[in-house]
This record gives sequence, structure tokens and C-alpha cells, in this order.
Amino acid sequence: MTLSCIIVDDEPLAVKLLESFVSKTPDLTLLASFTDSVEAINAVKEQKPNLLFLDIQMPDLNGMELAHMIPSETRVIFTTAFKEYAFESYEVKALDFLLKPIRYNKFLAAIDKAKEWFSLDNRGRGGTEAREYEDTSADKTNLAPPYPRTPAPSTTFLKVDGEYRQIAISDIIYVSGMKDYVMFYLESERRPLVTHLTMKAVEDMLPPQQFMRVHRSFIVCLDKIRKVDRNDCIYIGDEIIHVTEAYLATFQEFLNSKFPGK
Repeated sequence: MTLSCIIVDDEPLAVKLLESFVSKTPDLTLLASFTDSVEAINAVKEQKPNLLFLDIQMPDLNGMELAHMIPSETRVIFTTAFKEYAFESYEVKALDFLLKPIRYNKFLAAIDKAKEWFSLDNRGRGGTEAREYEDTSADKTNLAPPYPRTPAPSTTFLKVDGEYRQIAISDIIYVSGMKDYVMFYLESERRPLVTHLTMKAVEDMLPPQQFMRVHRSFIVCLDKIRKVDRNDCIYIGDEIIHVTEAYLATFQEFLNSKFPGK
């Protein structure tokens, strides 16, 4: 898969660095570079790149403002020296957040994430692929969890931007936490719903038959896991989540219950 990209940064040296990274990265094509964010708008709208490497603090039009103006098919990878913008980046089309000075290995990790996201987007949600742990319909006849089922709520309310949003529990793919905020990633929404909650509160809110905490910052919907690789990384939605040691034993018990022959 070859991805196209545009670079927008008011620092010429930062542009040169990203151009050098793009030039030595397979399957990545540079369409244009800009040091003026206003000049970049029309090019991004006309050329519709897959990726936009975008600085945040720029004169006239900052990166957050520009991110709200780009085509829906373009995904943003923010490049900034200010980590305090990380949370705000979730509210726009951000695929990743690279903190300056940017190292090439971090850049490559962001590109791998982008390839995974576009691969999923092209297949559509629920697509199939070769994977080590398959969640196929044939397997589901023996997928009862190792704990008794209790009636689970079908919806819950989230306070988002001062309003209460009712969402279906079945719509949740995974939840990601950042300090006192959490992001709910839903099948029906392209962007996460951000609300002021703790991960512990989310754990208590969601039915344990369907959801499991696998990382300090992640709770996943078990039925929506596409793959678990040999490094205990979960592929779900547009995210790859590593199951950390504190949660690994419980997660392995769940996997063994679903795939007793493995």
C-alpha cells in the first residue's frame, strides 16, 4: 500500500527533516511541502493526500484550525514541540502525535499505524484477514466466557461538550484513557467521544462479559478484537494495543476459554 502525504510546518528545517524521512520510507509519496499554512489549504483540499504531517503552532492559521478544514479522507499526524496539545489532537482527525525532535523510528511507527488504519478503512469494519486468533462464526458456538452472564445494559450516557449523549454499548469498540479524560471509540463515529471520566469509572460502567481492561490506558470490546499476535498485541479498530503484564494473565485466560484447542 502506497500512501500520499503533504507536509505543513512553518520551520524550514523541520520540513527538510520530514522530507528526508519520507524520501527513505517505502510506500510513502510526498505530494508537496509548505511553510505557510494558509497556502497549504487549497493544495490539501485539491490533492486529498492520505496523510498530512502538520505542525500546530503556526502564524495566521494554526494546525488545529487547519485540521478542521481538510477533506474527511485525509488523516493528520501532528508534529509539534508542545506535548500539551496531545489531548486536543484527539478531537480532530489526528492519527498520531509526534513530539519534536522527531526520531525516524517514531516516524516509522506512525506510518505503520497509518497503513493499518487505511487497510482497515478500505476493507470496511468487520473485514476478514489471516490472523493468529480468528473470531469466526464457527468458533462462536463455543465462546462462552468463563464467568456467569448477568443482564447487561444496552445503552449508557456520556457527557460530551456539555451535552449528554446516549450511546449503545454494542457500538463501543474500545476506550482509551488520558489522565482524567477518556475517549470512547465507536463504530458509528469517525472521531472518538471525549468525556471527563476515569478508567476505573468506565470499568464499572461497562459489562464485564463484553469488555476487559488490557492496559492501564485501554479497555477493549472482546467481540471486536480482530487479531492477537504472538507479542500479546491486540488489533482492534484502528489501534494496536499491547496487553501489559498486569492484565496478561486474565486476558490469556479469556483467550484460552475461546480457543481451547490453541
